[in-house]
Amino acid sequence: MMGRTHALSGALAWLAAVPVIAQERLIGEFAVDLSVEQIAAGAVVTAGAAILPDIDHHNGRIANTFGPITKHMCKWVCKLSGGHRQATHSILFAIGIALAMDLLATHVVYAWWACLFMIVGLGLRGVGLDFEGKEPQSALADCALALIAVWLMHDLDMSFVGFAIGLGCLAHVAGDCLTPRGCPVFWPMKWRTSVPVIPRTDGKVERWIVMPVLSLGIAILAVRSVLGDVTTTWLTKG
Repeated sequence: MMGRTHALSGALAWLAAVPVIAQERLIGEFAVDLSVEQIAAGAVVTAGAAILPDIDHHNGRIANTFGPITKHMCKWVCKLSGGHRQATHSILFAIGIALAMDLLATHVVYAWWACLFMIVGLGLRGVGLDFEGKEPQSALADCALALIAVWLMHDLDMSFVGFAIGLGCLAHVAGDCLTPRGCPVFWPMKWRTSVPVIPRTDGKVERWIVMPVLSLGIAILAVRSVLGDVTTTWLTKG
């Protein structure tokens, strides 16, 4: 699947999960009650995290997000993970990176800001923020907007970040499982999960069915999250 589709699926997964992660009766002491600002920040983080598994692609658009920095990073991750759609496309990776980012966000804040900068930049490139054939300009634009995002979020309580990162990565894996190649969801087991309802990356199904459905879902759930139960009920009564 394309980066834009992955980013949209991550944002949708986050907005769908917001009411769930606020339920103490469901997840106990891990429940978090989020403000509108935190919900918006979570959507941005989850959209970026939904691109993260593709850091194993040594020559994709994500590898060019921040020029040589991401180029070399993706090259080494590709080697260490066994190639594209291997270790980083698994439940184990999603859990591991979620725990790591949660630890940084709650205990090593400056390191978290650096990671947030990277995650937002990946999300921006994933949704298509680039200038065709002009990588330096694209990288500079990504850097500028990612810095603004970090500045806007730096005072927020980011105790929800583990949920956001994990959801984003799992949304990516689920999306790639809908393609013929599938993913090794239970890595290090080599068995690949595939339910090929999307026959071709960037094909008609993805462009004209999957992306519009995701966009509509985000719009509906954004209204639900921001305006709340009462207003949503009023809107739906017509």
